[in-house]
This record gives sequence, structure tokens and C-alpha cells, in this order.
Amino acid sequence: MVSIQRFHSTNRLSEIAIYNGVIYLAGQVPEATIQESAYEQTKEVLSFIDKLLSEVGSNKSRIINAQIYLADMDYYDEMNRAWDEWVDTTSPPTRATVEAKLALPDWKVEIVITAAA
Repeated sequence: MVSIQRFHSTNRLSEIAIYNGVIYLAGQVPEATIQESAYEQTKEVLSFIDKLLSEVGSNKSRIINAQIYLADMDYYDEMNRAWDEWVDTTSPPTRATVEAKLALPDWKVEIVITAAA
């Protein structure tokens, strides 16, 4: 049986889980830019993703799928501007973007990533 590795775990969740060569990141949300624009929040969230993937020996070129949750679809262009500046254009992942009520009212974006180890 293949074991599951978990990183940065609390009683509620793990920030990273790896199973069978696939990395699953918990939804990443802004911290320092909580009062900023969707563009700034997205940039911060993408930097968290870079850090977490690097920690387990992967990177954005290995992302398989991204699920993006926006508090309001009016943020779509701002989020895409940050995404387009960041994404590895030689190996872009599949992606879905939806509007969703996020857990905190100041969050404009949350991103969930699945990547290859």
C-alpha cells in the first residue's frame, strides 16, 4: 500500500498531501493582502503555491489542475492578470474558475492546486 505524506497539518487539515506521486494543496488564501485588490491577493496566493510546491520538490510547471474560487466574478480580469504573469506558459495546467462565497468576507480569491511530484 502506498503511504500518504502530509505536511503542515493541524487537527483540521493539511496544507499538503502527497499520494502516489500526486501533490494536493489545500485551498490557498491571502494573508497579508487581505485589504488589497484581487490582483494583489492573487499574487500573494500564487507565491504561497510556489513556496509549498518547492518545499516538496515540485514547481508550477508540474501543476496538473487549478481550481480558482472568486468571491465575485467581477474580479476575474484582475485574477487573470496576476495568473498570466505567473503561470508557466510552456506547460499551463487545466483550470476552472467559479464564483463562490468564501469563508472570510475580505478574501477575494482562493486557489486549490493538484500537481505532479
